[in-house]
Amino acid sequence: MSDPLTLYLAAPRGFCAGVDRAIKIVEMALEKWGAPVYVRHEIVHNRFVVDGLRAKGAVFVEELSDCPSDRPVIFSAHGVPKAVPAEAESRRMIAVDATCPLVTKVHMEAARHSENGLQMVMIGHAGHPETIGTMGQLPPGEVLLVETVEDVARLQVRDPEKLAYITQTTLSVDDTAGIVAALLARFPAIIGPHREDICYATTNRQAAVKEIAPRIDALLVIGAPNSSNSQRLVEVGRASGCAYSQLVQRAADIDWRSLDGIRSVGITAGASAPETLVDEVLDAFRARYDVTVERVETATENVEFKVPRVLREPA
Repeated sequence: MSDPLTLYLAAPRGFCAGVDRAIKIVEMALEKWGAPVYVRHEIVHNRFVVDGLRAKGAVFVEELSDCPSDRPVIFSAHGVPKAVPAEAESRRMIAVDATCPLVTKVHMEAARHSENGLQMVMIGHAGHPETIGTMGQLPPGEVLLVETVEDVARLQVRDPEKLAYITQTTLSVDDTAGIVAALLARFPAIIGPHREDICYATTNRQAAVKEIAPRIDALLVIGAPNSSNSQRLVEVGRASGCAYSQLVQRAADIDWRSLDGIRSVGITAGASAPETLVDEVLDAFRARYDVTVERVETATENVEFKVPRVLREPA
């Protein structure tokens, strides 16, 4: 007889509106223009999703120079530097922007503050596509990147009275609050966003993990290693009392030996992980344990973003 196991299934989890929209954009582009359609960078950070779109005719590249001028190109949900759409226009390419509207909001904030003579401080992860895209909205030196409280102490700014800050949308809510506090302590005049830059989906998924973490022996976050929001869920799980918090891309990645003797597991999924992979993990547990599933819902999401007009117009 199988051992009993309680699975706490966090909600919200998985796809957010920005990811759903980005995937839909690639699918609609393939339907409208046929294969191949080029996508600059992974449309979202999930191998299962990317492989599925590749099988339908999407070609993923890292630079616009890898795309022919006579085929459509799509910019990923993470956003791109201003120079990228400018290059696409100069080459007269059909370009479709799948940037998450909440990332675009941050881009617009940065541009508005810059027009008002403010230098920007961005809280984000160096090298992440979203950070690169946001910093690339303004000329070099106009956006200073900080990743930690220690970075704030080392900042060299042009004028401490003329600063504003923005953040990557997929950060840890708690870690970011500490960095913002450090910025305000050092630069009291610094201006923050009208509304929180960290997106609703990141915030909601982290809140759900905080809710289940004290009840569980282990937490599995379904997501990709290069997914910032998924990695933050692992960190939030550990910080909230679940020492064994691990990232798995799918059921085949679960280390079953490390789960010997446990009685409760929390399951969630990053914003770019499809529900299919959650179902796959649940089935893997049911094959090994006498499973009871408890759903823990901390918020309801009903956000939907429209796809670009070019895809809604007749070919």
